Amino acid sequence: MTLALVLGTIGVLGVPVDPDAPDARSWMREELAKAPYIAAKPTWFDRAAQTFLDWLQSLTMPSGGGANWLPVLATLVVIAAVVASWLVFGAPKLARRRRLSGELFGSVDQRSSTEMRAAASLAANAGQWSLACEEIFRAVTRGLTERTVLTAAPGTTAHDFAARAGLAFPQVGDALSSAADVFDRVRYLEQTGTEAEYRALAALDAELEVASPATLAGVL
Repeated sequence: MTLALVLGTIGVLGVPVDPDAPDARSWMREELAKAPYIAAKPTWFDRAAQTFLDWLQSLTMPSGGGANWLPVLATLVVIAAVVASWLVFGAPKLARRRRLSGELFGSVDQRSSTEMRAAASLAANAGQWSLACEEIFRAVTRGLTERTVLTAAPGTTAHDFAARAGLAFPQVGDALSSAADVFDRVRYLEQTGTEAEYRALAALDAELEVASPATLAGVL
């Protein structure tokens, strides 16, 4: 908006258009303060958008072929996504540890398979065969979840686990089913476990530790 245009506009409205310099400046300020002129000013969003566009254009690399800024922007987006994923999900090892912790066969149990095997061995040394059978069966389950062969979700039963694990290790499918029977008897029916049952479960655990699955068993 030029001073002449403002004065012309004022003249149309019947106001004398031969002011001195101070009056002219005053009239211009009053005219530009009106709503139509204020509405025409760029907003903060307009300025921010223009600044962003200018920044994008500045990413163009100086080269003979005029390299495009899109590869640079794509790299920045990928880096931002990786950082965001790390912040949300944490390190892969820690995230896996969190998934392994929690409910196992009706009780909260955050122990590792190694800790469960140690507890089973202590119980066996004390002649507590029922507890030894229960602990070693838990070790079998936790060992397979640690290897990500399967994942035991809350509500998983011993026979659910045995059936799914049998798909991954068909060569010991019958042994897994028998192990689930022993676990249910000593855990829920309060029947006494035997040394022979514990030894069979321990042998199954040792075999599964070194066996390769035929397929991943998935989530139970």
